[in-house]
This record gives sequence, structure tokens and C-alpha cells, in this order.
Amino acid sequence: MAAVKAGRRTREDRWPELLAFDRSCCPEGLLCGTDEVGRGPLAGPVVAAAVVLRPDACIPGLDDSKVLTPAERAALYPLICCQSLAVGIGWVDAGTIDVLNIHHASIEAMRRAVSRIQVEPSLLLIDGRFRLRDYSGHQRCLIDADATSAAVAAAAIVAKVMRDRYMVALHQRHPEYGFDSHKGYSARRQIEAMKLHGPCFHHRKSFTPNALRPPDPTFEFVVAEEE
Repeated sequence: MAAVKAGRRTREDRWPELLAFDRSCCPEGLLCGTDEVGRGPLAGPVVAAAVVLRPDACIPGLDDSKVLTPAERAALYPLICCQSLAVGIGWVDAGTIDVLNIHHASIEAMRRAVSRIQVEPSLLLIDGRFRLRDYSGHQRCLIDADATSAAVAAAAIVAKVMRDRYMVALHQRHPEYGFDSHKGYSARRQIEAMKLHGPCFHHRKSFTPNALRPPDPTFEFVVAEEE
């Protein structure tokens, strides 16, 4: 299977390096990697994935989601699903993010993702520095694990693809904000649309720039009509 390439440029295939790390930190049993995406946008959910790769998995082209193009991530997504024993997805919507704050919402998304895998891993590897409080198994935190571990890199790609697809679908309901292009991040198009139309139900109230908030303390989001 040929490694996935990014346009005209080529990149060293990091699969052997990522796989070697996973085997070094979990030489026996199954490793589950988990990561989340969507901490920074003004709109949309934070989404996490948990992935347990098959012991004989081979996914050339796998890499840190942040260095891959959307086309590369889309091509890797079905390969990851086919080469995994289990994949779990966790979603936390904008309203819950406002209640919990983004830090706790991100951890909750990962907790939900891990709770939905159907196998019991020997080790849970979490991208970042915060453990899952209610997880009873063995877990380890690692900053930049998505650039170090095959399982975590796979989880980051799955989460990113799922969230991007959701934001593209959300664009069909609220085309005025341009969710299909910026995926809810703080793009000029979105800011201008929020000035004109106000925030919609899927915007994070706690993330809304102060300049876009009416002075009335009883202000509530404009809830755009659903199809």
C-alpha cells in the first residue's frame, strides 16, 4: 500500500516510527489512543476519538493530523477504520462547552469516546497532560502524542474528519456563516456574518468576541431555524 502524499510534495513515511513508539510503551496487550479536536473554534462541538489499532495494522502515510491536508486525512480515515479493532467517538456540543468550559469539555469528549470502544485496552494513551478521572484502567498522558503515537495520530485524524464533516453538514442549515470553509474557526467571514445575523445556536456563547455581544446582560443567542 503506497504512502499517502500531500500534493506535489513528498513526506517521509512516519508509520514505522509511530508504530515503534506504540510497541515500546505497550509491548503486550492493546493500546488505545485518544485525542480531541475543536478546542479553538467559535462554533461547533469539540470531538474526540479513541482508536485501538489491530496488532497487525499497517497504515503508510499516517502522521500528525495537523501536518496532513484535508484530502490526506479523508484518504486515511477509511484505512484507519479498517485497520482498527475499535473506534469510539465522543461529542460535546457548544452549549455544554459553555457550561463546562473548553478544558473540561475536551476531557469529557475523550471520556465519551473511550467509553464507546468495545475492547479493553492494556493502556490508554491520552494526548495532553490531563488524565481521565473516572477511567479505571492504566492510562498515560503525553504532550504531542498525536505526533508520536500511531494510535493517537489515528484518533486525531478520525476526530478531525468527523468534526469537519459535521461542520460541512451544518453549513447546509446555516450557509450565512460559511461553516464549510472555516469549520467554525475565527475567520473574517464568520465574524462579519455574526455582526450581521447574530450568533446562532451552534456558536459558543463563552467564545463570542465581546464586540459582538449586545450590552444587555439578559442576551441570549439567536437560535437559527432548523430544517
